[in-house]
Amino acid sequence: MPTVRFFAGARAAAGVAEEQVPPGLTLAELAATLASRHGERLGTVLGAAAFLVDGQAWHDRHTPLPAGATIDVLPPFAGG
Repeated sequence: MPTVRFFAGARAAAGVAEEQVPPGLTLAELAATLASRHGERLGTVLGAAAFLVDGQAWHDRHTPLPAGATIDVLPPFAGG
């Protein structure tokens, strides 16, 4: 099963550091699943977040994520 890891504001919004999700989801389905589990605040974060799948940037919202993948949710970061 894929593992989702939340960082910074995504972790705060989800209330957990990581969790497992069902296999075969697309990125769009993953975002909807996570938002329904954790609420509107996380849904807002997911709308602006970047996603890494097994360490690689993943922009395709319609291709199923690899089985057993690690998906990192990276919200926008502020800094200088």
